[in-house]
Amino acid sequence: MKNIKWPTDKSAIIPALNLSECNVFFDFDNTIVPFDVLDDIIKRFSNNGDWVVLEKAWRAGEIGSKECLEGQLRSIRITRDTLMQYLSKIKIDNYFPKLLTMLREKGTKPIVLSDSFSFIIENILRNNGIEGLKVYSNKMRFHKDRIVPLFPYTNKFCSGCANCKTKRLPSNGSRNKIVVYVGDGLSDICPAQNADFVFAKGNLLEYFTNAAKPCVPFEDLGDIYKYLTG
Repeated sequence: MKNIKWPTDKSAIIPALNLSECNVFFDFDNTIVPFDVLDDIIKRFSNNGDWVVLEKAWRAGEIGSKECLEGQLRSIRITRDTLMQYLSKIKIDNYFPKLLTMLREKGTKPIVLSDSFSFIIENILRNNGIEGLKVYSNKMRFHKDRIVPLFPYTNKFCSGCANCKTKRLPSNGSRNKIVVYVGDGLSDICPAQNADFVFAKGNLLEYFTNAAKPCVPFEDLGDIYKYLTG
């Protein structure tokens, strides 16, 4: 990891970032969008309550997210057109376009890492005027009113996440820039631990706090924008 000098006193000023020296990775649900879109889709369009049992098993660490998602999507009944209509109403965090502009002006090309699905993410981004953003996520195809999940970015050595976000980060030995990670959930814990600088909320913040690992808390992307421009 890069040698970032975090203060030992939690009340001290947290180190500043030179964005031109950073690679920045964003989670999607509860980060770029203010709620978990995939969870909402599962709740709205499932034809039974099996998804609840699977969700509890995943949160308890009894199954990985790939097994969880495969089971949950089997219960969903939704056509491509209906899903697109639902996605057309989703708004992203107001500060995300501002963050993108600022990062790109500094020569940084941010990347989205998500355990959701590219069809969902790319439609939401496009509907909100965001183009040209690299996204690594799970894939899906439609069969009538069924969603068939595809998982091109699994890690054969780890079954924790359907999409291994950590594999998308540059390895420590080959880094020439500071790796910045922005996220909130359980699937963000592993990549965040392999980043140099972390913005965290939700389960990710809870984990970093309990483990006494340095991070910058945030509630929405406006907090991050103000941090980077302050």
